[in-house]
Amino acid sequence: MNQKERMLAGLPYKAWMDGLAEEQLENKKRIYEYNLCRPDEGEKIERSIRDILGKAGKNVYILAPFHCDYGRHIEVGDNFVANYNCVILDVAKVVIGDNVMFGPNVSLLTAGHPIHHESRNSGYEYGIGISIGNNVWIGGHTVVNPGVSIGDNAVIGSGSVVTKDIPANVVAVGNPCKVLRTITEAERDYYHKDKKFDVSDY
Repeated sequence: MNQKERMLAGLPYKAWMDGLAEEQLENKKRIYEYNLCRPDEGEKIERSIRDILGKAGKNVYILAPFHCDYGRHIEVGDNFVANYNCVILDVAKVVIGDNVMFGPNVSLLTAGHPIHHESRNSGYEYGIGISIGNNVWIGGHTVVNPGVSIGDNAVIGSGSVVTKDIPANVVAVGNPCKVLRTITEAERDYYHKDKKFDVSDY
């Protein structure tokens, strides 16, 4: 197995070998062009982000600046919105479902390093994939760590550090992120805490 194959298999690998550094450089060029698009260049923005991502559904909006390692290992579904300063370290696969929203400064980090300093200083690192279900909202300044899965309809409170899997249909928050409560059907009538909708088309 070469180092790229090891990386994609979730095994320890060295990131500067077997063409990996060159692949990252090519992606950095694509990211650079994307982040310099004028805000009124809609077609160029769409074309550029689709050239970066491995798979993208309909209505994908990632507000610049955006950063990722390879891009090709990221799959997003329909109606995806990521606010400013999204970072996705995609040395392993990142799969994001439909109708997902990220607040500003959200980081998905599949990359990791050994805990022991001697092992870490050897240059080996690893990547473990991240999976995010449908209808998920991740609040601003949230970090999602390697190997985490977030279930459908979950809401992750801002400033969270998600170190373990989060089930579907819950509000979770904190460092480390923990389930706060289940989302109920009664909440459908409220747009924020005790504030009820004053419209009927929600």
